[in-house]
Amino acid sequence: MIRVSLATGVALDVAVAGDRAHPAIILLHGFPESHRTWRHQIPELAKTHFVIAPDQRGYARSSKPAPLEAYAPDRIMADVFALADHFGRDTFTLVGHDWGGAIAWGAAMSRPDRVTRLVILNAPHPALFAKTLANPAQARASGYIGVIRRTRLDRSHALARVFGSHVVQWLAVLAIGRERAAHLEEWSQPGAMTGMLNWYRAAAEQHENARPERPGNSSGGLDDRVVTQPTLVIWGMRDRYLLPVQLDGLASLVPDLTLVKLDAGHFIPWAAADAVNAALRGWLDRS
Repeated sequence: MIRVSLATGVALDVAVAGDRAHPAIILLHGFPESHRTWRHQIPELAKTHFVIAPDQRGYARSSKPAPLEAYAPDRIMADVFALADHFGRDTFTLVGHDWGGAIAWGAAMSRPDRVTRLVILNAPHPALFAKTLANPAQARASGYIGVIRRTRLDRSHALARVFGSHVVQWLAVLAIGRERAAHLEEWSQPGAMTGMLNWYRAAAEQHENARPERPGNSSGGLDDRVVTQPTLVIWGMRDRYLLPVQLDGLASLVPDLTLVKLDAGHFIPWAAADAVNAALRGWLDRS
């Protein structure tokens, strides 16, 4: 791990691997994880790429700005480009899971000149996610988001209260010992729980402030843009939080789409590591 100070004003812990002469690939983790999300992918990708895997702002030992607005998606997207700038990379492949995938969608749509290829793991296109909340099953599956936004239990033990049985099951899947201990240690860092939860709170606030009926705001934005880059979407079809309905209509928003469906749940980077690596390797080699 190295510590990288960015032009956006935050410092991130970053795992790097591979030959710096190789093309760059940036890996963005989701909630409630860290760069360790990619522990099975980094060695494989490092064979042909210079791998950059940050602990994003608010997580583990990376910076945790106090203002809520510091966690708005546009601020986090700016970190991605600043991170690429730090390593002297004008263009790169971008990979994201969960919340990292949401940031990756936005970054790819906002700067197609810089994000040359996109890989998404169980993270819905923002336009589709908004539409699927009208589906009762998806609305129920997404109920935890409202709980997160409302909770003020910003302590390391609050995760189990916020998610209840979901987190108990999630922890049960983690390897007993080092991996579980590592994640618990990251969550217990001062300010980490608040920083992690603030991603949800700030996104809701930014969305509310961008409502088209508000003076000075317009509709649209990034949500309904077509993704022009070659895009690989790998989806665990047994995801309890983001149902397969998220894939309906995706091809119309992503013309150059490769879709790989796995018999797995939400946390596929490590729960279905071999299948994910095979999909990544095959697609990267072809594209």
